[in-house]
Amino acid sequence: MSSPLVIRPRAESVEGQPILRPLPSAQCRSVGPFVFFDHMLETDYAPGHGMDIRQHPHIGLSTLTYLFEGEIQHKDSLGSDQRVRPGDVSWMTAGAGVAHVERTPAEVFERGSRLHGLQVWLASPESDEQGPASYSHHPADSLPASDSLGVRIRMIAGTGFCLASPVPVLSPTLYAHVHMQAATTLIVPTEHVQRALYLLEGELLLDNEDVEPCSLVVLPEGEAVSLYAEDECQLVLIGGAPLDGPRRMNWNFVASDPGLIEAARARWAAGDWPVVPGESGRIELPR
Repeated sequence: MSSPLVIRPRAESVEGQPILRPLPSAQCRSVGPFVFFDHMLETDYAPGHGMDIRQHPHIGLSTLTYLFEGEIQHKDSLGSDQRVRPGDVSWMTAGAGVAHVERTPAEVFERGSRLHGLQVWLASPESDEQGPASYSHHPADSLPASDSLGVRIRMIAGTGFCLASPVPVLSPTLYAHVHMQAATTLIVPTEHVQRALYLLEGELLLDNEDVEPCSLVVLPEGEAVSLYAEDECQLVLIGGAPLDGPRRMNWNFVASDPGLIEAARARWAAGDWPVVPGESGRIELPR
């Protein structure tokens, strides 16, 4: 097997929520349509505290939020107002422009809570970059899963392992949550051109080599690989078809044309942007 690329994440904070961010990196800008990967670390919020990410804009991408613990309230400029719970998929496609808010629900904020999850961004194909914005919520029980020989796979988005998620992805995508019992094996096939794994917890071997927890391991293209759980493991697999061209990323904007990003920055700075109903606070454009 060719040597995989191992990306060690950088630690950051988003409005007080600690995260690990392996993607994008200088070593790798994308895996399939995935251009951004945030691991929201397990965080205990005392009563009167929680996540509060004020209005901010997006273009040219879809955001996908998937929680292991806790709850988030999603609100957007389309009028969506949705409680997101563990195992649900919150899917928002920005198109030419959308704004949203993500925060701990009021009653959860008051009593205190624990939050742990993932948020990823998927670049839209060029043909959809300036399309209409949309939002959909997919409850945990709507996501397909398989459970065989101690390996459970839930297809968060896209297709793989004979499973197909209802999330309306815009290009060939793989996004799976995998739970492996100790001493089990999983073969990751080559049905998607680009693939990577992120080990959330446990001890895992990739073709007999140790996988470092909380690192993104980009798998060699065209090669099936074998995963072996030395103890109970949780991981996610991401991937899909390569992007249909290079992408620029600036703040919350993704585009194939730098001019689209400059126009979006100017619009947000000028206040010429769709507003989330009932919201006045916003995150200002960074300089």
